[in-house]
Amino acid sequence: MTDQPAGRATGASAGAPTGLPSGTTPGTADPDTRLRRAVTGPLLYLFILGDVLGAGVYALVGEVAGQVGGAIWVPLLAALVLALLTAGSYAELVTKYPRAGGSAVFAERAFRSPLVAFLVGFCMLAAGVTSAAGLALAFAGDYLGVFLDVPPTAAAVVFLLLVALLNARGIRESLRANLVMTLVETSGLVLVVVLGAVVLGRGDGDPGRALEFPPGVSAATAVLSAALLAYYSFVGFETSANVAEEVRDVRRVYPRALFGSLLTAGVVYVLVGLAAAVVLPPSELAGSSGPLLEVVRAADAGVPDWLFSAVALIAVANGALLTMIMASRMAYGLAEQRLLPAVLGRVLPQRRTPWVAIAVTTLVAMGLTLVGDLATLANTVVLLLLFVFLSTNTAVLVLRRDRVAADHFRVPAVVPVLAIASCLLLLWQQTAVTWGLAGLLLAVGVVLYLVTAVPRRRAEARQRDDVRVG
Repeated sequence: MTDQPAGRATGASAGAPTGLPSGTTPGTADPDTRLRRAVTGPLLYLFILGDVLGAGVYALVGEVAGQVGGAIWVPLLAALVLALLTAGSYAELVTKYPRAGGSAVFAERAFRSPLVAFLVGFCMLAAGVTSAAGLALAFAGDYLGVFLDVPPTAAAVVFLLLVALLNARGIRESLRANLVMTLVETSGLVLVVVLGAVVLGRGDGDPGRALEFPPGVSAATAVLSAALLAYYSFVGFETSANVAEEVRDVRRVYPRALFGSLLTAGVVYVLVGLAAAVVLPPSELAGSSGPLLEVVRAADAGVPDWLFSAVALIAVANGALLTMIMASRMAYGLAEQRLLPAVLGRVLPQRRTPWVAIAVTTLVAMGLTLVGDLATLANTVVLLLLFVFLSTNTAVLVLRRDRVAADHFRVPAVVPVLAIASCLLLLWQQTAVTWGLAGLLLAVGVVLYLVTAVPRRRAEARQRDDVRVG
């Protein structure tokens, strides 16, 4: 059996920004589905945890330490709280509209604007491509340097090419690889926590560093600035909305899996931040593109550099693979909805994967590795997703007027209000460079939308004429 581009597995294609999903009407709580409800609660929990946990913290602990000093765990905890606020809106909308597959659909339902829904979907697409570029740079840094001495940019480009080849081979092979890599990356983070405890137990560590902030800088300012970077480590949970139609007992299972996975990731991240601060001073962490490798080295507990570096590389590769799967399928889905050029909808005859979408998104990611560093690209991802989260948090309030027959999770109204405020606060912290890069990507999206508008309207007019004739 060959693989098929999973059009309903992304926010764009599932969302169909020009209208509601087939067979769905406003107020329909649980429509019939042609998809198999094969995702159990534990599987959904692992799916979300695998999407959230791993690559970001492997790469960004040093960047966070450079801004907040030894109190690395504080912005990580703050980012968790901010992520949980927006997760509340996703829990309500997914359980209220279990067939609606993502932020683009929620935007279409709430605002009834194809352009707004398209921009929400395109923000997800652009964030995925930008994230993959940042992870490629992380892959090509100190972790890879243990094995090869090659120029980082060239290594990042080759890495993205290899990810594209696996992506093009098939979704089934990609997700099997993801399962193995998730287990590996989680074990690496647990190892860092254990090593931190070992160092502390033998009296070599400095627990006081975990409460130290940079001299001459307000603690609140440092935490807020670092939380913007730390937030990158929690994004990914929003893609779980796309599998709602395949989850058994989704109204009961989805909120538990969503909040449970975020809390699990948060606990692991806070413990990793504490371990890193105990073992090494923030200046040494900030000076490395492989900060957790420096922690393992300093612990001097017999763990070979090559072993932990291999684990870190697998973690980063897993994150890049997941984001490029999402980005390519979203580009394919938008093309199928005539919102992006139709050429992006072409598939390989045998593998049935969207090869043009994969090629284009990979080329864009390669280009982004040339124009930004890891911190800039991570902040750009956060900025793009903050627009998506603003849309979803607003939609949950607007759609309170739309009643459905079945019971569903309902978040207190103050939660999306606080989530909106948190998104605006994080947007305020973004730099001009980040706004410029995100604005450029969105401008490309608007141009593509306008380019496809004429043929899309002609096709819709032909469909209306066919209906009249029929």
